[in-house]
Amino acid sequence: MKRRAEYLLEGKHTIDGAGVKLYRVFGGPSTVNITDPFLLLDFFGSDNVSDYINGFPWHPHRGIETVTYQIEGMTEHEDSEGNKGVIHKGDLQWMTAGSGIFHQEMPKPVGENTEVRGFQLWINLPASDKMTYPVYRDIKGDSATEKDHWGEFRVIAGEFMGVEGPVRAGKKVDPIYIDMRINPESEITFNPGQSRNVLVYVMEGHMTIEDSPRIEEGQLVVTSEGDELTIKAGKRGTRIIVLGGKPLREPVAWYGPIVMNSDEEIQTALRELRQGTS
Repeated sequence: MKRRAEYLLEGKHTIDGAGVKLYRVFGGPSTVNITDPFLLLDFFGSDNVSDYINGFPWHPHRGIETVTYQIEGMTEHEDSEGNKGVIHKGDLQWMTAGSGIFHQEMPKPVGENTEVRGFQLWINLPASDKMTYPVYRDIKGDSATEKDHWGEFRVIAGEFMGVEGPVRAGKKVDPIYIDMRINPESEITFNPGQSRNVLVYVMEGHMTIEDSPRIEEGQLVVTSEGDELTIKAGKRGTRIIVLGGKPLREPVAWYGPIVMNSDEEIQTALRELRQGTS
């Protein structure tokens, strides 16, 4: 059965952290049932240092995973477990917040190049894993970009066209994360996994999925169920992010960077954070 464009989401420009200007592709309780198991996707991108330099100072997370994918520039990371590092172009930082962690992320220019671009994705953790011990992964962009007749791709998580990405996350969600360029007016057909909810974000250019209207840069499509997805690029080609994960279909209680399954669990998290016992 072919997948089709079921929902079209339009993002919005917003400010987060200590004044970082970003484009929120989706995020919040209003979209969580549509994008399950993904909670939020932010695109940050500017060549104006003042748009990002104040970064995201110390803040807590619980119950989720955060994935920062650096496309241009660099970001310095540090967390309350003593982990720290710097990710550059092509690198990513995959953090399982689990039972609770404080961290900060500070985007920086590289030399005279003031452009900084990247994504941050939040993935929900199943109830059974929300209180696991935090895990920090700093992953360098060593994995090669693979080429095919239709374009090129890089697998960040999961497996695609026989290529396995550097991240294998929890089996219950079993995410895929692919950065893909499709040549002008070329198309690709693939099976992203019938049990996964699949989202496609247009970073550059435009595309269509089956008989959909044109899907423009900055828009995200949530596809229908199925085992075959066909994406066709427009006249200028397209660069897209493909996300897939098994929906959890669990209740969601959301309080900023803390995502649990009930209001009682949110109150417990806030109390433990205040007391420093998370």
